Order: sequence, then C-alpha cells, then structure tokens
Amino acid sequence: MSIRTAALLVAALGLSLTACGTEGGGTTVDVTPQAGSFSSAAESPEGAGAADTPRDEPTTGGSLGPGVSTVGDTISLKGAEDGEKLDVTLVKWLDPAKSADRHTIPSLGKRWVAAQIRLVNTGSATYRDSPPDCVRVADAEGRRYDATVADIAAGSSMATHLKLATGAKAVGWVVAEVPTGAAVTSLQFIPSGGAADETGQWAVRKG
Repeated sequence: MSIRTAALLVAALGLSLTACGTEGGGTTVDVTPQAGSFSSAAESPEGAGAADTPRDEPTTGGSLGPGVSTVGDTISLKGAEDGEKLDVTLVKWLDPAKSADRHTIPSLGKRWVAAQIRLVNTGSATYRDSPPDCVRVADAEGRRYDATVADIAAGSSMATHLKLATGAKAVGWVVAEVPTGAAVTSLQFIPSGGAADETGQWAVRKG
C-alpha cells in the first residue's frame, strides 16, 4: 500500500469517527446563547416600559465567557408537546429584589431574587403554561429553589396562566425566595411547567 493511499484511509476513518461521536450526543441543558442575543438589557428591543422601570439597579449584561448564557441572552427551547418552541430571554436580574409594598416581605432569614423573563412563541402550536412553575434558581452549594408568589418594586410579575399564539410574546418578573447567605449562581427555565426535556440555564450573580 502506498503512503498516499494509507493517508487517505486514515483521514476517512477519522471523519467517520467524528460523525458517529456527535450524533445523538447533545445535552438536555442548554447554556449557549443564540447567535445575535442581546449582550445587555439596555440593548433589548423589549426594554421595560415606564411601569416596569426598576427602582433598584438590576444586573445587566456582562458576558461570563464564550458559550455561557447570562443576562440579556436568549436560549431556544422546545416544550413538552409537539409544535411547542420558545425563545426565552433573561432580560434582567435582581439580587436582592425589593417588595412592591411594606406588607409582603421575605420570610425571616430569607431574601428575594428576581428574573425578568421574555418569552416568544417561535413554534407552530399555541403555548400554554404557568411560567413561574418553569423557573428554578440554584446556589453555589447546588441547592435549588422554586419560584414564589410575590410582587416586587421593579415591575409587573409574569402571568401565572399564560397562553401564547405563534409569534406572541410575554414579559414579566419571576421571584424566588432564598436564604440570606446563599450565593445564587444560576437560573434555569424548563418549559411546560418543568415537564419538557430541554432546560435553559443562565449564569447570574449578586448585583
């Protein structure tokens, strides 16, 4: 066998192994922002209106490195039903978040964190969900916390009963209650009330 023939055979084998290794090997947790995602909430075309202007200063922008989604980035996710697909954007992040009134406050030894999320139905089916049920936050110790019902000073809460036609969008805040000393490091969005196979994840930090 000539040296040229052997080299061609080795190259062909390498391509074959590469193709086999990538097929069906994807993860269900997507941390990679879409191409063209907004690098900061200030650049977003869905910036908060007058009623949603935060009174506290939210964390915005600030890339944490290639392939890591953070505030301002959009992740595309499929729902549990056929034809369900969403573009999910973490528009703003507040840590801590302030209550909208003096009467509703975090429990003793706890604080609120909040995410302003934008959902756009990019699928072929109407999307029905309770978005707060889709949200989880995690701290540096790996503990996870579900969303809670709370109104914050930064703006309007996300609807708890949402129905989005194809092309429609919704924006609102989702709040979670965490221990005062917990270092919250990530936020997850799992469509269909947490029942979908795909999960979007954003890195966050205290602002």
